[in-house]
Amino acid sequence: MWSYSPPYKGYWGSVTSTINWCEEDYYATPYAAEVINTLTNLMFVFLAFKGMISCRRHGHDTVFFVAFVGYLLVGTGSFLFHATLKYPMQLVDELSMIYTTCLMCYATFSYSKSRQYAFTLALGLISLAIFITLYYHYLQDPAFHQNAYAILTAVVLARSMYVMEFSLRPSLRNNEENFKIQRKRSMTADQKEVSRSDDRRNAQILTTMWLLIGVGLTAFLSGFGLWQLDNVFCPRLRNWRRNIGLPWGIILEGHGWWHLMTGVGAYYYLTWGIWLRHCLNGRQDEYSLVWPRVFSLPEIVRSYQSNGIVVPDLAKKIR
Repeated sequence: MWSYSPPYKGYWGSVTSTINWCEEDYYATPYAAEVINTLTNLMFVFLAFKGMISCRRHGHDTVFFVAFVGYLLVGTGSFLFHATLKYPMQLVDELSMIYTTCLMCYATFSYSKSRQYAFTLALGLISLAIFITLYYHYLQDPAFHQNAYAILTAVVLARSMYVMEFSLRPSLRNNEENFKIQRKRSMTADQKEVSRSDDRRNAQILTTMWLLIGVGLTAFLSGFGLWQLDNVFCPRLRNWRRNIGLPWGIILEGHGWWHLMTGVGAYYYLTWGIWLRHCLNGRQDEYSLVWPRVFSLPEIVRSYQSNGIVVPDLAKKIR
């Protein structure tokens, strides 16, 4: 065990950010003001590259590749902010969260709409992002940013759930019923078995989608809860950390847990969004969800047919 040392003289100079966190400044190195809050952002960087590689390898829609680029900017901006505690880096961190969420809002609300609708929506979201940027810079109140981000995230999530339940589920059911009506009299025993297999597949897809949402939301909200405990009980937590010493004291860094858990939660959301888009496009036979365990990282991969059975293209995934 090591005790917390007196703070180093920070390489980045005085703090200029409008907010500081419960982690003590420059206790481990002069090159990172909040070393745990800095390093935990590497989770965003890792998952962003994982997502971008998957998008290129398996041919997912470009909007999701761009979303993962935004996800990377969030992690990079947060890394720089917590390392320096400088106001410009704070803006990179917080505003990239707003811009990435606006992008996902566009992807969610513009799907299957006319070009005119999509163009108008894009203008509206760009205007909203500019307003939030300018007003936040004028106000310099972190609560405004947090509320704006929370509202945008809730809107995107609610809309995606609505699309899944009221667009995807009826479309799957209608496709099944139309197929059965058209082929009812001429279907062979093998074709009837294929139809029943499709029914089971569609039901399993929706069940697993809800499980993805549940795990992602649990991670996100748990991280938020730990961060709030960090805010409310900061003096007590600092005393506990010093009594415990290093390295185990870092377990009580609530904002670091927020980074790890929201990083995972956001990755789950983007993976769900990719799968939902493929299903809405009627391509659920071309893609599969690879998710061997609940607490492993899911991925949507291309599938191939083997004796009539859809098999994930794991060879392509591993290369």
